[in-house]
Amino acid sequence: MASCPPPRNTFGRSRSQATWRVAFGAFSNEGRIVSNNETARYALRDAPSLGGVSLPSRASNAGASAAAVDQATLLILTTSLLTDRMLWYSDFFEALGDRIVATTWAWAGELQRTGSWRATAGPVEDFPVVGHFPMFPHTYLRRLNEFAWDYRLRPPSRLSHRRHVSDSQMKPWLRTTMVPARLLAMLGLEQQVERFVGRMLQRYLRSPEALARLTSLRPSMVLATGPMRFDEPAVVAIAKNLKIPTLALITSWDNLSTKRRSLFEYDGYVVWSEQMRHELHHFYPSSRSVPIYVVGAPQFDVFFKDEFRQSREEFCARAGLRPEAPIVLYTLGSPNAIQEHHGALDMATRIARGELGDVQLLVRPHPAFDNAHEVELLREFRPRVVVQRTGDPDAPFRSQAREQIIEWVNTFRHAAVVVNFASTVTVDAAILDRPVVNLDYDPEPHQPNQGLVNDANHVWTHFKPIAESGGVWNVRNAAEMVTAIRTYLAQPELHRAGRRWIANYVCGQLDGNSGRRLGQAIVQFAEHCGVHLPEPGAVTTSRRDRSA
Repeated sequence: MASCPPPRNTFGRSRSQATWRVAFGAFSNEGRIVSNNETARYALRDAPSLGGVSLPSRASNAGASAAAVDQATLLILTTSLLTDRMLWYSDFFEALGDRIVATTWAWAGELQRTGSWRATAGPVEDFPVVGHFPMFPHTYLRRLNEFAWDYRLRPPSRLSHRRHVSDSQMKPWLRTTMVPARLLAMLGLEQQVERFVGRMLQRYLRSPEALARLTSLRPSMVLATGPMRFDEPAVVAIAKNLKIPTLALITSWDNLSTKRRSLFEYDGYVVWSEQMRHELHHFYPSSRSVPIYVVGAPQFDVFFKDEFRQSREEFCARAGLRPEAPIVLYTLGSPNAIQEHHGALDMATRIARGELGDVQLLVRPHPAFDNAHEVELLREFRPRVVVQRTGDPDAPFRSQAREQIIEWVNTFRHAAVVVNFASTVTVDAAILDRPVVNLDYDPEPHQPNQGLVNDANHVWTHFKPIAESGGVWNVRNAAEMVTAIRTYLAQPELHRAGRRWIANYVCGQLDGNSGRRLGQAIVQFAEHCGVHLPEPGAVTTSRRDRSA
């Protein structure tokens, strides 16, 4: 098995010497600067200020530097509320113990000043500013590489989305990549192309700020919790150029088959389940030569913790619901897929007419897309229809405080039936053994996206096994939905075995300890990479004391 290279030690010389060496060495090609670091090479010389952005000085890292003498250091990158909450509300940091000191760069780093990050160990800082790649050749060749892999692997989910959505919106310049991409796939050259493109993208500096801060912080390793997002790969590229080992957490179970390709190869990967390991090896053949850590789904650890549970009476009082009446939970996904609010409106109308008896409808928007639209849309149906507020559209970033996590957990605990369209909400419900009604039709008038709905349920790699597992009730129209809900209200045990299969298939291990296993995986990765770790209990000053 390939081992990680140890971090390159460039810090025995002065700050200016080290930063000049990084700017001219790590990002050069035969002595030429190949990225936009003309600004960086001069600004770094005068760090800690860079382009109007305040950077941590060397003195501000004195505590971390002292800790690094006898401890490994980890830089965590997180740019989504989905990964923020994994770190905040699981036992991840506790599992690191005193052997690894963590620093987190987060979009929601500002929350450290409002208290949300105080329960974690180690400093939390705002994520560096990240720029775009140039259109040509960088973005052009990146898309060429993605299409070459699409033609080679024929991934059902991506090809379906292209057919129903993205191809019709494709810009002319992007269409010019199709023919060469198909030719490269026919010749079996996609892996060579990916290595070439990866090296080119890695040399391009998208964040001079991250370069300065990473050079100052000098972590033993970097954990990217969003390897397929926009910002985190910019920092990963710098880490790779500095020979710092990198570990990728695949954020969610659908990312490998639906998202754009990861920009870079990592020294190790963390996944939820054996199914995800199989998909990782399929879509990224280079991953077969590095360690893969299967830890379960850390985001669901909160479902198993008593501290997040409320009685039905307390939950209903806060939500404006009646504890004696069944709750039908209607969850909304991304509006980039289908316009699901049409289905929620139809269901609210039917409940108001009494078609489902004495029940209540609770509508839950996606936390990343809540803009209060549904509150106004369904206002006339109150109090039998309640719309949750899962996000603040005016906030500079999306996050979930502890109160919102409690609301999320108890929303599913106290729901009688859950309605959704092909989303991870199905897994939430299956874990808690709540019956699931899955839309197999487009609720928008005239059904403009029916083809996409059919494919999502019966073609897409991640959801086809779920839709056809026997653990959900697929409904083809609103009348069938009413029948399914009424049946589940009378027989909640129906399809229980299928729900249990879904939860195990997607999550692997379900015991509330996935965050702890993620932390243990970090320790194993450090050992694999040859990072020096003190023996457990050898460090007398706890990380919590140092970060206080």
